[in-house]
Amino acid sequence: MSENSETSGTTSGGTSPGPRPEPLRFFGTTWVDHDGGYGLRRAGVTAGSLVAAVASCFVLRFAYQGLEIAEVGGLVGMLVVLMFAICSAVAFRRTWDGFVRRPADPSAEDRLRGLKSIGFIGSLLAYFFRSFAEAPGEGLRRTEYETALAQYTKRRSTRTGNPAARRNGRGKRPGRR
Repeated sequence: MSENSETSGTTSGGTSPGPRPEPLRFFGTTWVDHDGGYGLRRAGVTAGSLVAAVASCFVLRFAYQGLEIAEVGGLVGMLVVLMFAICSAVAFRRTWDGFVRRPADPSAEDRLRGLKSIGFIGSLLAYFFRSFAEAPGEGLRRTEYETALAQYTKRRSTRTGNPAARRNGRGKRPGRR
């Protein structure tokens, strides 16, 4: 949940107090009630990530053809292909894990940002496959939101009125001195 998770606001823009859901990229908070074009957004993310991955593969193919035209040698070409394959596999795995749980060490994720940007095809494919089941990251955010909502409800239900207006043990209100 975000820092402001205990401020007022609901999923539909109301003003009831309680935790607010954390918005997802491309979905905002429509993932909570699956409203506001959620189905269309999921279809758009699925199609968009696949189209972007295919277009990226064509760009990489043109880059590889440029290496062949430059006649840099078979070893360099093989290293470039190997680098993109490994970086894409790592980016896929890190992106997929990010949909399921928060990273244990956020600074490690920051250090891998360059590797994930080289393996951008893996991240796009992770978005593509995950969007078949849910909005990417929805399960993690839903679990966190429902936990925060349950804790908030529990805290609110245990409170009984204004503590300043409570009477002391003798049946009298505490007076000012």
